[in-house]
Amino acid sequence: MNQPIQDIEAIAPLHPVVANPWVALRRFTDARIALGRAGVSLPTQAHLQFQQAHAQARDAVHQTLDVQQLAQQLSAAWLPGAPPPLCLHSAAANRAQYLQRPDWGRLLHADSRSRLQALREADHSGLPRPFDLVLVVADGLSALAVQQNAPPFLAALRHTLAVTHGRIAPLCIVEQGRVAVGDAVGEALGARAVVVLIGERPGLSSPDSMGLYLTWMPRVGLTDAARNCISNVRPAGLSYEAAAAKLAYLLEQARSRQLSGVDLKDDTAPTAIVGGQVQNNFLLD
Repeated sequence: MNQPIQDIEAIAPLHPVVANPWVALRRFTDARIALGRAGVSLPTQAHLQFQQAHAQARDAVHQTLDVQQLAQQLSAAWLPGAPPPLCLHSAAANRAQYLQRPDWGRLLHADSRSRLQALREADHSGLPRPFDLVLVVADGLSALAVQQNAPPFLAALRHTLAVTHGRIAPLCIVEQGRVAVGDAVGEALGARAVVVLIGERPGLSSPDSMGLYLTWMPRVGLTDAARNCISNVRPAGLSYEAAAAKLAYLLEQARSRQLSGVDLKDDTAPTAIVGGQVQNNFLLD
């Protein structure tokens, strides 16, 4: 006859998760490393956290951009006395089309293109490129990212850009836009440089990451080789001040050398945050 088990811990210890020897490295990254195991599976807590992060990433992709609220926030954060942002739309009519037809997200809707061309024609300078810079804010694959990060980033950029940077076009907000829609905006306005602030593809630890894309002499049809990218701009990634400094440097170099993309390198000093202080990054130095 079987005897009752008196000590349940003999077969079911109170702490069934086997720790990973790398667990000390988790404090340096949000990546899913050293999660341990329960038998041959992930621990329940790690599995639930993965499901939550996956749901947050999906929500970020489908979230709608609050254009009016963003326009108000950008106006308050950007240059005093600047005209209100222009609210534009890509050729993708809705989110479903945007996700199914990436090429439509790279093009401007005809009405938006006409508005920009009319603004350019209203300029009386007679220059083929009347604007030196245009900033484009697009929802991309994470409206959450630009909703949260674009206003404070522009506030940081305002204090970083040189006073003599040139004539800056009105801010443009593009719904259902991809990176290349900045080339369409820049070409329509006749801008020497375009910078696109866009929500990046959500990761499982970063549904709110914003990217910056710089193109010199933008025109429809350029490839990614013609652009410079500054990625992961958010409080948990690259700080607004650091991103603004990098962008200001690249803008100055693009204007000086008349180019952007693979031929333009970021030669600013590599840094890392150690103990709350910015230091040279020995991994990249």
